[in-house]
Amino acid sequence: MARVKRAVNAQKKRRTVLEQASGYRGQRSRLYRKAKEQVTHSLGYSYRDRRARKGDFRRLWIQRINAGARANGMTYNRFIQGLKAAGVEVDRRMLAELAVNDAAAFTALVEIAKANVPATDEKADASVA
Repeated sequence: MARVKRAVNAQKKRRTVLEQASGYRGQRSRLYRKAKEQVTHSLGYSYRDRRARKGDFRRLWIQRINAGARANGMTYNRFIQGLKAAGVEVDRRMLAELAVNDAAAFTALVEIAKANVPATDEKADASVA
């Protein structure tokens, strides 16, 4: 069997891992074995968190919409229900943007939702205001 000399490839692999680990604290940026372990974990974390970010932003948008709706005397779920009944197709990202940056437009949407929400128990809605 032919002899395999790996010096160049091994050095390239190690250099790549150490470059990826630059900026880490202590041995994790200087020693290959520690750096390799940390880079592996870091790649896993970034993969996981790229997916988690979508849910995080959705939760943030819902909180902002809820705050804006409650400021106008309505709950989040009644607001969304009213918009669906009215046929308004604005996603949560845009609703949150309006709630934060354009209160007048958001208030207009709340009025549309109030007009289209089905009649319910008045006591429950009175507790919001």
